[in-house]
Amino acid sequence: MNGWLVAANDVLWHNGVLLVVFATGVVFTLWSGFVQYRALTHGLRVTRGDYDHRGDPGAISHFQALAAALSATVGLGNIGGVAIAVSLGGPGAVFWMWVVGFVGMALKFAEVTLAMLYRNTDDPENPHGGSMWVVSKGLARRSPRLAPVGRAIGLVFCVTLLISAVTGGNMFQAWNVADLTREYFGVPQLASGIVLAILSALVIIGGIRRVGAVAGRLVPVMITLYLLGAAYVLAHHWQDVPAMLTLIVRSAFAPTEAAGAFLGGTMGSAFLFGMKRALFSNEAGQGSSPIAHAAARTDEPVREGVVAGLEPFIDTLVVCTITALVILVTGVWNRPAEAVLPAGSALVEAAPGAWTLPAIDAPARAAGWTAEDQVFVVVDTGRAGGPALQKLSGNVTAGSDGALRIEWATIGSMEPPRLRDDGIFVSYVGATLTAKAYDSVLPGLGKWLVTISVWLFAFSTIISWNYYGEQGVIFMAGERWVGAYRVAYCLCVVLATAGIFATDADLDNLSGFGTGVMLFANVPIMWFFGREAMTAYRDYVRRLDAGLMRPVRGRGSRAS
Repeated sequence: MNGWLVAANDVLWHNGVLLVVFATGVVFTLWSGFVQYRALTHGLRVTRGDYDHRGDPGAISHFQALAAALSATVGLGNIGGVAIAVSLGGPGAVFWMWVVGFVGMALKFAEVTLAMLYRNTDDPENPHGGSMWVVSKGLARRSPRLAPVGRAIGLVFCVTLLISAVTGGNMFQAWNVADLTREYFGVPQLASGIVLAILSALVIIGGIRRVGAVAGRLVPVMITLYLLGAAYVLAHHWQDVPAMLTLIVRSAFAPTEAAGAFLGGTMGSAFLFGMKRALFSNEAGQGSSPIAHAAARTDEPVREGVVAGLEPFIDTLVVCTITALVILVTGVWNRPAEAVLPAGSALVEAAPGAWTLPAIDAPARAAGWTAEDQVFVVVDTGRAGGPALQKLSGNVTAGSDGALRIEWATIGSMEPPRLRDDGIFVSYVGATLTAKAYDSVLPGLGKWLVTISVWLFAFSTIISWNYYGEQGVIFMAGERWVGAYRVAYCLCVVLATAGIFATDADLDNLSGFGTGVMLFANVPIMWFFGREAMTAYRDYVRRLDAGLMRPVRGRGSRAS
């Protein structure tokens, strides 16, 4: 499966695709006259309830809609995804995350505004919305003969929605939780998956009202808790912060040399992993968040679109940046080896074109070893036209006598590869790498703070993405299939913790596939209907600037 995902991601995340998504964000930024400004000013006032009105159609408030969407976006992408971006793409990946965060505010505004314009309010207290409704109702409105086409495209979008819900919104989250909990507390990954699935099910059965209520209470607490811990780490390394910010910008446009656990990065890899992880984290252009925002209580579509513009700012420009700085200033991204190979170790050919190391007794390590620890050594394949340095993974296993050994996988190379050095690096994947950064400043800080944050972030993301998937199921087959979907969705939480992923590359392939298929489906819809969002926006701003829409004076009433 991983080999198939690699091939699919080569297409989904081709540089041309990234440039199209980036160009789309730039176009909507310029087309709207920098809607980012409205999001950070007017959007904040709407979010705090200044324009709420109980008589408007919808199920939840503007704040609850933003919280529900943020609970899906502020997840393990902010903790584990950023760690993957830095460990694979280098510091320069953070710069491209900033770029995506900024233009993503315009993308998010446009797709949510469209969802609000075309949402289904047949039941005003339980509205349905998203790109599937935009394309199906939009094409039918233009011509009845296009209705079947719109329905078909909507179905395609829903298929990609379900893929993304199961992969990035579910399994990526669950795996990170289980891996981190096993690393620090020795809890079997499967046990964590079962607990997380049960907790998620208790919220999922309550629908969007319960999701919105839980998210409205949970999101502010979990973000504040996480940022307080990060502030402590950055205060401890305050003198290194300016240098790291400079390194981020410089590495975005120049190669980053290999050092320690980092295999080196080019401008291309920084761009690729920065764009990919930012889009995975804030979901801009993906078409997922509009499903949550479509439940907002309002009769002004643009108003909720402006609120949605706050998401990438909070998610990427604030939370992701803080995580990246913690990883960089502590040096865990290019950390030194924690153990060494026996003298004279060399790669041997296990099969034609496949090389490995002989199994060894686990060498001395300050923190000790546990069975199932993942490790790697750095191998120089001497490959021309591609990455010469690669990781050869290993797994710590316990023999029948209880002795711990390291057994190695294989690496493909037509020429005999050689070890770069004799260092053995422990493979800290995703959120675990971020936790180690916290621990390096205050032992135990990562163990407790990041573990708690990971559980909260993952839980909030899983329940929100379940709702997204539900809306896809409703569009495709109706309400009667929602129950079966919920059961299958919770089982996927357990499946992700059953040992099918081992490395950060495996995790990146899975979550990247889920995000990529949705971008392929949603971005063309944004281009086709974008003019309608911009027309509505200009009309809304005109009325707002003319004083025709004043904040609510008194609960449940509107001044005009």
